[in-house]
Amino acid sequence: MIILVVDGYNIIGDWEELKALKDKDIDQARNRLVEMMAEYQAYTGHRVIVVFDAYEAPGRGSKLNPFGVEVIYTKENETADERIERYVKDLKNVQTKVYVATSDYTEQRTIFAQGALRKSARELYIELEGINNGIAKDIERYRNVQPHSKIPLNDEMLALFERWRRGH
Repeated sequence: MIILVVDGYNIIGDWEELKALKDKDIDQARNRLVEMMAEYQAYTGHRVIVVFDAYEAPGRGSKLNPFGVEVIYTKENETADERIERYVKDLKNVQTKVYVATSDYTEQRTIFAQGALRKSARELYIELEGINNGIAKDIERYRNVQPHSKIPLNDEMLALFERWRRGH
């Protein structure tokens, strides 16, 4: 199993779209990040956990599950880094590969020491762009696939049947 733990505010502070949203409304930026991670999770099949510091949402200390993505708000006086480090210890085992998405160099070194792997904010963004391109190609391919008849018919007959199907 592969698990991606995302340092929410670190990613928001790095991605242009999310930075712009953050300047207007931090809730919108958080929600957009969770939506993006839901797409990532659906496409890759990896478990995704997004961790947000309590300083932007005081006293929450809660766990939500929108779009199937685990969203953790730390308790007051607990940083996202502390929670992420604890998750890495709890989740890392022989059968589980844990990645942490952060561009915080100190955090990267700490999680490396615990056996997790890192993805910088930029690497995750590039991977997400590739996934979005793959989804677009899959949709286009799906749209271009037309059901084939078991009986060979010429274009005129196909057009006639199509008119009948549509009631014309």
